[in-house]
Amino acid sequence: MAGLYRALLTSASSVTKLSLQNLTQATSCRTKFTKSRIPPQVFEERAKEHDKFGGDPEHPHKLHIVTRVKSTMRRPYWEKKVVKSLGLMKAHEPRIHKNTSSVNNLLKIIKHLVRIEPLKLPYGLPAEEDMANTYLNSKGELVVKRLLKPLEQKAIES
Repeated sequence: MAGLYRALLTSASSVTKLSLQNLTQATSCRTKFTKSRIPPQVFEERAKEHDKFGGDPEHPHKLHIVTRVKSTMRRPYWEKKVVKSLGLMKAHEPRIHKNTSSVNNLLKIIKHLVRIEPLKLPYGLPAEEDMANTYLNSKGELVVKRLLKPLEQKAIES
């Protein structure tokens, strides 16, 4: 580009030199950096949000509930690949993932397509026999319906 510009300047007359310099100055102003449109709230410290969302930075939650809320149509192939690898092909169907750095890095890629909530265990971890009787409610709590065990019958003396 610079060689072409130099060749044009040497072969052109002084009138065309001025017009070429004006053209190059007009095109260079288009490439200047303009003011960022990112809101300043993005760059603020977010440590105070732990209280707002009920999180504790010392003891983070162990599991995420990840739900896809937006479509992957017209999205790049790498976002579709991440959605498929996390098992979020159906919309509004929650999936549970560990809170590890590898999973969190994948979730950062598709954060605009998903809703992420911590999994709350108000009744504690379910036992092995209670796993079939658990469900997720809309508040992100894992509810365990414990099965009642029959009492042993006492022998009736007659």
